[in-house]
Parts: sequence; C-alpha cells; structure tokens
Amino acid sequence: MVIIGQDEDRIHLASAPELPGCHTQAETLDELNTRIKEAIDLYLEVKAEKEN
Repeated sequence: MVIIGQDEDRIHLASAPELPGCHTQAETLDELNTRIKEAIDLYLEVKAEKEN
C-alpha cells in the first residue's frame, strides 16, 4: 500500500508505511509515481543485501 497526499505548498507526498523510511515527494503525480516505485525497489534491494 502507498499513501499519497499533498503538503501546504501543494507538493505531492508518497509513503509506503509497511517499509520504514520509504517515502518521497514530487511536484507532479507522474513524477511521484516514478519516485515511489524507485524508493520501494531500492528499499527491497537493500533489505535483500542485508539478509544475505
């Protein structure tokens, strides 16, 4: 699950609550979508490396 919102400056925010520290922001929803996917991929990659 990803939670999406906006701050008072209308910047889009996204976070993945199940993945601690996995969040990002962007000016457009398209950019936000790309960034949160990258953040999730990176989170999972780092987690996998730590488990090995």
